[in-house]
Amino acid sequence: MILLYLTLSCLISWTLAAQRSPHHPRADAAYSPPYYPAPNGGWLSEWTSAYEKAQKIVGNMTLAEKVNLTTGTGEFMGPCAGQTGSALRFGIPNLCLHDSPLGIRNSDHNTAFPAGVTVGATFDKDLMYERGVGLGEEARGKGVNVLLGPVVGPTFRKPRGGRGWEGFGADPSLQAIGGAQTIKGMQSTGAISCLKHFIGNEQEMHRETSVLGPGYSSNIDDRTLHEIYLWPFAEGVRAGTGSVMMAYNDVNRSACSQNSLLINGILKDELGFQGFVMTDWLAQMGGVSSALAGLDMAMPGDGLIPLLGDSYWGSELSRSILNGTVPLERLNDMVTRIVATWYQMGQDEDYPLPNFSSNTLDETGPLYPGALISPTGVVNQYVNVEGTHNITANAIARDAITLLKNDNNTLPLSKNASLHVFGTDAGANSDGLNSCSDQGCDNGVLTMGWGSGTSRLPYLVTPQEAIANVTPTATFHISDTFPSGLTPNASSIALVFINADSGENYITVENNPGDRTTTDLYAWHNGDELVEAAAAVFSRVVVIIHTVGPIILENWIDLDPVKAVLIAHLPGQEAGYSLTDILYGDYSPSGHLPYTIPFNESNYPASVSLLNQPFGQIQDDFTEGIYIDYRHFLNANITPRYPFGHGLSYTTFSISDPVLTTVTPLDSAYSPSRTAKGSTPSYPTTIPDPDEVAWPDNFNRIWRYLYPYLDDPDSIVSNSTNSSAAYPYPDGYTTTAHPAPRAGGGQGGNPALFDVAFTLSVLVTNTGSRSGRAVAQLYVELPDTIDADVPSRQLRDFGKTGTLQPGGSETVVLNVTRKDLSVWDVGVQDWRTVVDGEGVGLWVGESLGSLGERDVRAIFGRGWGL
Repeated sequence: MILLYLTLSCLISWTLAAQRSPHHPRADAAYSPPYYPAPNGGWLSEWTSAYEKAQKIVGNMTLAEKVNLTTGTGEFMGPCAGQTGSALRFGIPNLCLHDSPLGIRNSDHNTAFPAGVTVGATFDKDLMYERGVGLGEEARGKGVNVLLGPVVGPTFRKPRGGRGWEGFGADPSLQAIGGAQTIKGMQSTGAISCLKHFIGNEQEMHRETSVLGPGYSSNIDDRTLHEIYLWPFAEGVRAGTGSVMMAYNDVNRSACSQNSLLINGILKDELGFQGFVMTDWLAQMGGVSSALAGLDMAMPGDGLIPLLGDSYWGSELSRSILNGTVPLERLNDMVTRIVATWYQMGQDEDYPLPNFSSNTLDETGPLYPGALISPTGVVNQYVNVEGTHNITANAIARDAITLLKNDNNTLPLSKNASLHVFGTDAGANSDGLNSCSDQGCDNGVLTMGWGSGTSRLPYLVTPQEAIANVTPTATFHISDTFPSGLTPNASSIALVFINADSGENYITVENNPGDRTTTDLYAWHNGDELVEAAAAVFSRVVVIIHTVGPIILENWIDLDPVKAVLIAHLPGQEAGYSLTDILYGDYSPSGHLPYTIPFNESNYPASVSLLNQPFGQIQDDFTEGIYIDYRHFLNANITPRYPFGHGLSYTTFSISDPVLTTVTPLDSAYSPSRTAKGSTPSYPTTIPDPDEVAWPDNFNRIWRYLYPYLDDPDSIVSNSTNSSAAYPYPDGYTTTAHPAPRAGGGQGGNPALFDVAFTLSVLVTNTGSRSGRAVAQLYVELPDTIDADVPSRQLRDFGKTGTLQPGGSETVVLNVTRKDLSVWDVGVQDWRTVVDGEGVGLWVGESLGSLGERDVRAIFGRGWGL
């Protein structure tokens, strides 16, 4: 492959000296400082209209109505994974919040889209957006107000972590672009996206605080937080996401759901987030503490233990308002953020009510399954929301398929080739489609991982079916044990299907508790042995892998008979024909690895291993800092088996004719000063009349349902007036607002951070003999003179061509923003950018590996290098 290298001589340098900051935290210093009070929403122009509408409504709400909208009604107390109470006087119904990032979970007549990691492997912004539109349309069609996705955390820091596959890959820019495109697509339909999980939730085991002890603490230094883990969340906020979900774990020894620095300081103040912040399910740790820390919505509403009918909020939040421990201003902002988001997405205009139940597929059933005695009714209307989304799903599954190896042009296959197909991963689930709850098994072709990030498959064409449809010359051995006595013809080709699975911690599959603990990074079901056995008999072996993430290939990758290897990722419902499109050459493969594949797991930093201890809180120190995935391999000078971004084609491409255009001059090390915050809604601060949360007359209570009402609300006001005891507020609590963060000023941060500094256009030409699509990946190399520890290359943009015929060309335009050329200055608390002078390298290639090995300092000022 050809590498292009450009230096921006005399354009970019440092004018301010900066002390080199460490990229790892001291374990004994990892404590999250307090940040109070919670900033009010409504000060950005993009949300002005929605907040004006919300202010009129909230200003006339009773205390009960306000509390109702902030608190879930309880586990299994409605059709969705969670639902808030309602404010029916104002046309606001119970808001339905429901999984998942790849489809409508536990529903019917919906599309099971490819998983996020598959979408990331396409490196196709248009498909990312189209999938978002499809998800939003199906959410709206089912009456889901808030669809719980996309996922941009975890980010494959831990390669064996259970849920990396729900996100888009191991690079913050890839995650950011995938997440932002998904949000824009989803919310174009009126559905509210929920960006998650904020933040540092990188393994499944021990993530949750329970009666057995606290969840682990992800101890992350400030610079690493901003440059790696916060980066995609900032882009999601910039894209206008309506909600953000907090993670289960602690960050720097403070639970995410009540971490005031994360919610108040970073998310709402620095990033200018205008929507509402919710818990993950049962992740709320306290009532007053979480409200003051900036939490806006508790899901599903229950306290630490569900189905007991109690809550940290609900009636307890009503009590906290009446006795003055939670300022009414805080509750008003909570409710205003929720209602403003409802208006922002146009859900006040004929948005459907839920027409499905995630609790049963029966047409009728209990309306509140969590109650022992519940009224019944129609719970499933079987509304078909699939539309033509199978076209998008198939395109993603196909264009994500990543060709790792193709010796002697073994692929594509001839339709009359003699094939033997091995492995249960080629076939159907032997127990039936969707027979495993939340896909909690590894039986048949792996279409997705397991857990809440899944959906039911409306249908599935397996690889076995698709291959049989293309050719009559295939023999199938749908077993993970190689048959004895098999003597193929010399011309026969073996197709060996293997996989590696993972998922969410509440399900254990084959002794893997979400994270890959039993199998490590190797194939499941003795897949390596199956490949080796085939290679001992066949002279040509093609390996097809469905995997949740990085997988070790060393047992067989260099065996001479292993001629070709494809990673098909997690294809969703379109597993079969998307694969045969590639195997038989109807399309050239155009997917690229969204993570690095190492030679051995020991190639990773020791600090990214899974942690397990029976007692006490696990302290997970992110001592590798900014050096995860390919950044680590570059920094440690370790050659991987396959680099990030790797992906072959049946044709070849050249990248040439670079044109660099300066768009916004970088004439200062820091962004221009932010504008002042706009005004926010204001309301009377008088304690409401206690009667507003008294039980209504003749009210028909549902047992275990969470209500905002109190038995004797008048006594609360009276007792609080006569009490001299001061409430024990959290350390550092204050009602005096912080100065506006200099790095803020707009959605995602200071708007100047997102100014395009340069555009780089390149000409991509198909130089081969078959049609195909190419990806141009742009990596930035900051100069040595920045006096900060930085990776030698960082992905910042990418672009994918359309289908190019042999000899055809297309110009791809790539953008570099001010933020792309910045590092986080911990002391100043702002992004510091290189300015006019020394060279910044812009590397463009088809993968990180195509950029070559060279001392780049030796070619500063020489323009493009080959």
